[in-house]
Amino acid sequence: MILKVSLLISFSDLSSYRMGIEKTIFRGLYVYTPKVFADDRGYFFESYNENIWKADGIDYRFVQDNESQSSRGTIRGLHYQIPPFAQAKLIRVTQGEVLDVVVDIRPAEETYGKQYSILLSQENKKQLLIPPGFAHGFVTMSETATFNYKCTNFYSKEHEFGIYAMDKKLSIDWKIDIEKALLSEKDKAQKAFGEHRTFQ
Repeated sequence: MILKVSLLISFSDLSSYRMGIEKTIFRGLYVYTPKVFADDRGYFFESYNENIWKADGIDYRFVQDNESQSSRGTIRGLHYQIPPFAQAKLIRVTQGEVLDVVVDIRPAEETYGKQYSILLSQENKKQLLIPPGFAHGFVTMSETATFNYKCTNFYSKEHEFGIYAMDKKLSIDWKIDIEKALLSEKDKAQKAFGEHRTFQ
């Protein structure tokens, strides 16, 4: 008989594996800091454990993982998808450092039009959980950065929209010399806030 040993972590065991899930002033937007086990050999941590999120009442099913690499000063965004292809995203950086920025575009929310930013890096290992209804972007602060994120819905070109990253109404502080920022032609042509495709 073969004995199968389960390595699944129960809810009661989670306190030893996590540092914490932090709420923000935005409904559904969370910062997660994993517990890192380090010694002379290196380190180990769980980059994703469904039970940790479920223990806090957060239950998403991720269906697609993406990765990008960007050079210093690159701004990607602000991007979002509308229903029925709206996406929640769980974001982290595995190499380098980025300033990650989200803007609440849910018209019914008190935080509509407000923004949130956080430094994500291979050093702090923080993750940002973004619910549907946020425009998202980031700028690379290091020489290069590798950006990884999980999505709850598949990419759909027909449902993808954006907001111009340097929109004057938003006045996002990207923490770099904007004159030297690198944007794709697509992102240079994004709509201003207020003229963007409504999320509903």
